[in-house]
Amino acid sequence: MADTAVPTTAPAAVAPISLSSLAPWALFAGVLMLALLYLVGVEQGATALFEGDTIHEWMHDGRHLLGFPCH
Repeated sequence: MADTAVPTTAPAAVAPISLSSLAPWALFAGVLMLALLYLVGVEQGATALFEGDTIHEWMHDGRHLLGFPCH
């Protein structure tokens, strides 16, 4: 039994990611997180973009989990 389960070749080196290629993804993630923060924390009352309490009720438990006051 000369076969082994471990490969004998060295793994390939991982190329570093440049900041210029990472910046659009970081911006996208930041905008997405701000939109989520708005929906969870602010979407109610005078600043509401959506009519009714639907978004408020969907995000209700998330508000309490994150410490946002809601009632």
